Amino acid sequence: MAEQNNSYKLTKKDRLSVFWRSQFLQASWNYERMQNVGWAYAMIPALKKLYTTKEDRAEALKRHLEFFNTHPYLASPILGVTLTLEEEKAAGAEIDNAAIQGVKIGMMGPLAGVGDPIFWGTIRPVLGAFAASMALSGNIMGPIIFFLAWNLIRMGFLWNTQELGYRQGSNITQNLGGGVMQKITQGASILGMFIMGVLVPRWTTMNFPTVVSKVVFDPAKNAQDADKIVDFTSLISGANQGKLETSQIREVAAQIQQGRSISGEQVTTLGDIFNQLIPGLMPLLLTFLCIYLLRKKVSPIVIIFGLFVVGILGYVLGIFA
Repeated sequence: MAEQNNSYKLTKKDRLSVFWRSQFLQASWNYERMQNVGWAYAMIPALKKLYTTKEDRAEALKRHLEFFNTHPYLASPILGVTLTLEEEKAAGAEIDNAAIQGVKIGMMGPLAGVGDPIFWGTIRPVLGAFAASMALSGNIMGPIIFFLAWNLIRMGFLWNTQELGYRQGSNITQNLGGGVMQKITQGASILGMFIMGVLVPRWTTMNFPTVVSKVVFDPAKNAQDADKIVDFTSLISGANQGKLETSQIREVAAQIQQGRSISGEQVTTLGDIFNQLIPGLMPLLLTFLCIYLLRKKVSPIVIIFGLFVVGILGYVLGIFA
């Protein structure tokens, strides 16, 4: 064990080395101890600085090859706390291996539940939707903005939370108590569900072209039908005379906006009925169905192929378009 010495202090350069290596936390993920190899790999620069003998370094590396698993981005504050504990242990403090492992295990559970709703359920879908909107309009900046914004947020969060854990040390475990993590998780989950609810009608479309009713307007038989058809008389007259005015175009556009028929008939489809009930109702119900199937342990691959089959059959039968 290294003797107590104030020189055993990690510099910012040392902590940056740990930060860069932590990017590969899941590069060697395994089913037995999960992220332990990536964790130990990230800790190596600090262990080399703090321990001078081969035996001490081997012992330190061995204790960090124990089981570890949490959200890959929320591992950074645990890294910071562990760096502080290793400093104290290298300086001669009475900290055994079980204590260090206990702090890691105690933190990785609560933090694991925070990462999914914040990063996968909120930040990534919002950035993805924004970038996809730009890409669909032909703007090449869409994927570039997504790549840059996501990595700036991710790496900024990793570094700052690692430094927070390093400064707070083992005291940070007290800040994780009192229901704070549960409140953060609940708030992030609500925000994530709200964002996903907004994205459902935007990115999921279902068209039902089946004609339910068709009404033909005939002003010659019913004078009231004249108010239900767009009057192109003034527009045609102006075009024939070569004196088409803006006011004539605006008049026709206003009639179209009022809902008048252009073709002289009003067709009501099954999709129109659904949209009159609640706009976006069917995409929402489809989303709920997929969530229900996932909760029933139905494989996502089965659901995807099932949607393909139902969509193709519905198109052939004229139910979907």
